[in-house]
Amino acid sequence: MFILKLVFKNAFRHKLRTILTIFGMAIAVIAFGVLRTVVTAWYAGVDASSADRLITRQAVSFIFPMPYAYKDKIEQIPGIDVVSFANWFGGTYIDKSNFFARLAVDADTYFDAFPEFLLSEQELANFKKERNACIIGSDIAKQFNLKVGDMMTLEGDIYPGTWEFVIRGIYKPKNKNTDATQMFFQWDYLNELIEQQSPNRGNQVGWYIEKLADPSQSAEISEKIDALFRNSAAETKTETEQAFQQGFISASGAIITAMNVLSFVIVGIIMLVLANTMIMSARERTREYAVLKTLGFSTGHITGLIFGETMVVSALGGGIGLLLCFPFVDGISQAIPKGMFPVFQMEPVTIFLALTAVGLISIIAAIFPIQRALRINIVDGFRFVG
Repeated sequence: MFILKLVFKNAFRHKLRTILTIFGMAIAVIAFGVLRTVVTAWYAGVDASSADRLITRQAVSFIFPMPYAYKDKIEQIPGIDVVSFANWFGGTYIDKSNFFARLAVDADTYFDAFPEFLLSEQELANFKKERNACIIGSDIAKQFNLKVGDMMTLEGDIYPGTWEFVIRGIYKPKNKNTDATQMFFQWDYLNELIEQQSPNRGNQVGWYIEKLADPSQSAEISEKIDALFRNSAAETKTETEQAFQQGFISASGAIITAMNVLSFVIVGIIMLVLANTMIMSARERTREYAVLKTLGFSTGHITGLIFGETMVVSALGGGIGLLLCFPFVDGISQAIPKGMFPVFQMEPVTIFLALTAVGLISIIAAIFPIQRALRINIVDGFRFVG
């Protein structure tokens, strides 16, 4: 008990220095937590991908469409339970800063391919029977205070004009990493208007989605799909949904890598801050350690004193920083457009890494002061002036 009291008294002997060290560690932990959250949010789409879904796109580039007629041919391949498709619409809702995915989809099959979008049977039936109906995610409904029956007006860019939709359903996410920031409307509605304005742009889709009966057959079925359209005017590339999502992220790979590196550089900065404080404290107490050795304090006692002081400072700084991470992340989540990071929250792995980093830092930062205190003999300790 005496040792514990001494540890706490030593930790706060220089109150300003200790408080500044704790404050610096807290800020560094917050920065680490926020950066790691951005990285995990970036990969949320990949993590949410289903193993039993394939994505078929144009082989040259995702931006090029494919014929609607491909659907019937893909459905003939054994092992595929559902074939659906979607088309990126783009457009603007209220303001260009309101970014979220707006997709024209096959009303009859899309929600069979994506069972993680929870929708009532009545909402789905209403969506299918009304040409200009749409379904939105619960996060979008909350953000813009929308409800079933409200109108949504989009200003088209890829498909110019004013597009009006009536909300007939609000889907909820099945899992925490399911994107609840999307809007879906009927591809038939889009296709009809396109054919009236530009017939040569009609009957084309952006990509196909295949839900498989057996995920282990994904490679085999992918090859069969691509073989169907080999040497055609619009060859295809079929891959797992995870690989498809990864393709988008790889374009920003340098940014993600930089964030990863920076987050761990911050860990190094925390270590230097704490180590500097402990070295200064140990140097100031050289004569005190000589007195303790004279009184019979063992190597273990002195090691415990220094290590305990390091643990107190690091635990306070790390704990405060970790607690403040949650409101910081929540604040950022509210500030950014929902569609940019559909899932933006502190993951357990981030908390684990932060706690592990704080623990390791406290051990490493204590090593040099402990070595110095143990190596100096009693006579030299009494002679020390610092």
